[in-house]
Amino acid sequence: MKLSIITGLVALAVVLGVAAYTTNFTTYLGDDPTTCNNCHVMDNAYEGWFHSSHSRVASCNDCHVPHDFIGKYTTKAISGFNHVYHFTTGNIPVPIRAKESTKAIIQANCIRCHTETVDAIADGQMDSERYCVACHRDVAHGERGLSLLPYQDTTTVAIEHP
Repeated sequence: MKLSIITGLVALAVVLGVAAYTTNFTTYLGDDPTTCNNCHVMDNAYEGWFHSSHSRVASCNDCHVPHDFIGKYTTKAISGFNHVYHFTTGNIPVPIRAKESTKAIIQANCIRCHTETVDAIADGQMDSERYCVACHRDVAHGERGLSLLPYQDTTTVAIEHP
C-alpha cells in the first residue's frame, strides 16, 4: 500500500515536471507581455497594447494582476487555469472581456499609477459607480474593432467597408 502511494506520487511528479517543461510553464510566472500573446486569440489585445502609450511604461501584469506577491500569483494561477480550460474545450468567448474581479484589479491599478491625476479630479472623489476604463477604454489596448485579426470586436465600433 505504502509503495503504491509513493510510486503514484513519483509518477505524478514526473508527469507534472514533463508538462511544465514542455509547455515552458515558467515563462507564465514572469512579466514579459509576449507571453500573454502566446495564444492567437490575444493578438488584438497585444497589438493594441503594443501600439499604445502604455506599452512604454506598463506590462500586462502592471494592469491585470495585483502587485502583492500572493495576490499576483493567485490571480495568475486562477486566470491560467481558466485559460487552459477555455482553450482545451474550445469554448473561447468572443470578444474576450474582463470579469468583474479583473475589472476591480484593473481599477485599483489605474488608481495606483495615476494617483496624482485622480486626486486632482473632483478632490479625489472617484465616481464609485464607474470604472476608469468606462471612459478610457482605448487607452491601454487601442481602439476596438479596427484589427483585421479573426477575434476582433466589431460590436462596439461601426466599420464601413469601401
